[in-house]
Amino acid sequence: MHGFANPARFLRIARWLMPLCMGVGVVIATVALYWGLFRAPPERLQGETVRIVFLHVPAAWLGMAGWMGIAAASFSELVWRHPLAGIAARGCAVPGAVFTAVCLITGSLWGRPAWGTWWVWDGRLTSMLVLLFLYFGWMALSQASEASAGGHTRAPAIFGLVGAVNIPIIHYSVIWWNSQHQPPSITMGKSAMDGAFLWPLLAATLGFTLIFAGVVLARMRAILADQQAEARLRRKAMSEAAF
Repeated sequence: MHGFANPARFLRIARWLMPLCMGVGVVIATVALYWGLFRAPPERLQGETVRIVFLHVPAAWLGMAGWMGIAAASFSELVWRHPLAGIAARGCAVPGAVFTAVCLITGSLWGRPAWGTWWVWDGRLTSMLVLLFLYFGWMALSQASEASAGGHTRAPAIFGLVGAVNIPIIHYSVIWWNSQHQPPSITMGKSAMDGAFLWPLLAATLGFTLIFAGVVLARMRAILADQQAEARLRRKAMSEAAF
């Protein structure tokens, strides 16, 4: 694992892995969305609104997965001082926040016909909104730390670990509290969903996960390129000042 933390080795792997993830992910997600949106039958109780689930569920999963990525990278940065850990956390932040926002928007679109309102202060919805605010806070803290301390402060990593407490709250909120949000339809080893909805949902989740991975790799490459360019400019400025 430590070997992959080498920036040069990472760039060699990411150069071919990033377009592979993006390409395969786009194909799978497109096929899955077409299957779910146009080929799957209306659901017995929800009717046509059930089609929102093919975007809502992958977005919810990736919103939480993005913060789990930040937490894992933060742990690696604090414990093992991996040189790519902070960059990986920054790579996860923006796509994680985007998918969290998509989850909240699609959830509201589903909630309007299902509950008669765009929003309720339900445990699942509220904890997901908190996750979006955590993303905003982490990105602001990361930018402030980079500007003030050259990117060497531990504050974003500590914040990433503390914020991970919200992930199990999101997951178990529909079980712990009398939640208006429906309980999970898919659990370990079993599913309450009909195959006509389950398989395109799983395919969409796989496709968007690969897209997420490709975006994270692309962002990490861009951040590394910026850092390398800044280091070259700094060395050039120092050499010119020496003369």
